[in-house]
Amino acid sequence: MQPDLTEQILELVRLTATDLPPDIEKTLRESRDEEEEGSAARGALDTILENVKMARDNSTPICQDTGTPLFFVNYPEGWSTRKLKRQIQEAVIQATKKSYLRPNSVNTLTGKNTGDNSGDEYYPSVHFEEIEGDQVVIDLILKGGGCENVSTQYKLPDSSLAAGRDLDGVRKVSLDAVVKAQGKGCAPGTLGIAIGGDRGSSYIASKEVLKRKLNDSNPDPSLADLEDKITDQANQLDIGPMGFRGKTTVLGTKIKNLHRLPASYFVSISYMCWAYRRRKMVFKNGTASFE
Repeated sequence: MQPDLTEQILELVRLTATDLPPDIEKTLRESRDEEEEGSAARGALDTILENVKMARDNSTPICQDTGTPLFFVNYPEGWSTRKLKRQIQEAVIQATKKSYLRPNSVNTLTGKNTGDNSGDEYYPSVHFEEIEGDQVVIDLILKGGGCENVSTQYKLPDSSLAAGRDLDGVRKVSLDAVVKAQGKGCAPGTLGIAIGGDRGSSYIASKEVLKRKLNDSNPDPSLADLEDKITDQANQLDIGPMGFRGKTTVLGTKIKNLHRLPASYFVSISYMCWAYRRRKMVFKNGTASFE
């Protein structure tokens, strides 16, 4: 019989909302130390890091905007995705009652908030993929509204930016997105970028790639080089933490390559704010572990 994972998923939501991953916090601390003593940039990062500590100590949300819950679920053959989705929805409702999440689900037509983060079949956002093996792996990303608002999509070529259908064109539009975001995306941010696909698959992949850790390296050398280049050049723009100017505008860049139609060349950019809330749960042999 398929087990009920509601309680385990609830703990996944709590951890994601209240405990920033170690690799993100480490990078934020390193960025703080690079900013000038007494600068607004360093002050902003000091405040961010104090907030991270308080949220962890008190098991309270890292940010008042607890974001859209994005679940990426890998499940074994024979499991019911219908049951898993109901359990995810129930865990999100319980997390809202416990104040790990803010009530965020609003009916676009009526403007009415459901009050418990319940919604239609697209809220919370759940993506399923069947895999080999006997374990269930659930990745959760909580993506805030501010950084989602400055996320964007380009189609190449883009004559206004002299961006062609190549990796240099990808670099140009990515930096353009960072310039347009300024402090409105709650910098320092992380860029999730998808190249190719159709409009829909490209956007989803640009969020899914944010599951990667900041300190990993893209297995494709050309994309690894591009990730480093975009991050380095974005940090030369002097936008800085929260738009206060400084050396740290982007914490990292993650890129995924997709097949596409010959007629289309999309570049989708999911901007993730400093509150880079993502966690993973692995359920195997009746036990859940969290990363």
